[in-house]
Amino acid sequence: MCGRYSIYESMDHYLKELAPKQLVINGYDLWPIERYNVAPTTRVEIIRPTAGGLSVAKVKWGWAPFWAKGKRPDPINARVETVMTGKFFKQLWPNGRILAPANGWYEWVKDPIDPKKKQPYFITLKEQMPMFFAGLAEVHQGLEPDERDGFVIITAASDQGMVDIHDRKPLVLAPEHAREWVDPETSSERAAEIAIEHCRPVADFHWYKVGTEVGNVRNQGPHLIEPVEVKHEGPEEQ
Repeated sequence: MCGRYSIYESMDHYLKELAPKQLVINGYDLWPIERYNVAPTTRVEIIRPTAGGLSVAKVKWGWAPFWAKGKRPDPINARVETVMTGKFFKQLWPNGRILAPANGWYEWVKDPIDPKKKQPYFITLKEQMPMFFAGLAEVHQGLEPDERDGFVIITAASDQGMVDIHDRKPLVLAPEHAREWVDPETSSERAAEIAIEHCRPVADFHWYKVGTEVGNVRNQGPHLIEPVEVKHEGPEEQ
């Protein structure tokens, strides 16, 4: 995880769940975002803290420090086990904390009979509420996008039960922990605690097979998240 995800409600939908009483300092479109197949290197909405309140910005998914540019594709994910101590993301931790709102993400599983074939799954919360991926970003204010800008989604090890989908999952935070994550007053020690201890458990999710059209980055639309077979629920319901 995660190489594709969806964000298709209006930004107001996510903000009301995240921080209904908190000031959002910039304007944002009230129309549905309708990104059913967010791919790396594309620009997508994130939520970040500023001096005056929360801010919504469209930022490229993928980031690398200046000294690593061009050596390989910019990473889109960062492992929670090393993101706070490694050299690569030192520039972003802890003051670059952001949230990537989402409705769900996709994973691909190899066919046990034909390893060349992969079946995509869509993973979302059971109650169909907004997700908040913990992430890190570099964002510069300006009229035009800055080539240095980008963000990564932090990933954690999948709990037992979701490992049949993938061995990693995004660091999904409940709204109360997501609010702390983007609060400038939250200490680096508390942010580390949130990242390590408060990823939502596998029992909060369900997942189901979807069509292979999601594999093409040009494909969009609600049909991409429609199940192609009966849903597979979380471990306690299987």
